[in-house]
Amino acid sequence: MNISGQAVLLRVFVGESDKLGHLPLYEVIVRKARDADLAGATVLKGVLGFGASARIRTQKILDLSSDLPMVIEIVDEADKITAFQTSLSELFEKAGKGGLVTIENIRIVHYLPGKNT
Repeated sequence: MNISGQAVLLRVFVGESDKLGHLPLYEVIVRKARDADLAGATVLKGVLGFGASARIRTQKILDLSSDLPMVIEIVDEADKITAFQTSLSELFEKAGKGGLVTIENIRIVHYLPGKNT
């Protein structure tokens, strides 16, 4: 796959403890993105954050939270991201969890697979 130029960044915010069945919701989202043949996905773990509940979650030693913020970033062409949004909505519905989803336009300057050694 080779994409360049205009694309879309889909960013999904969930909690670390959010699950769908026995799997973390962030893992299910990444696997679903791969199954949808999207260009790539990355999960980032936050060290501090709050969401709609306004409850601060942190990894400080005195206040260890098992529900740190997780951010899934997915990049691809706009039409493929738009099609994936339906699957994403279904995952949130099945999990019964809240979250935040944002989309922004980006410009890809380099996207090539590495050489396998």
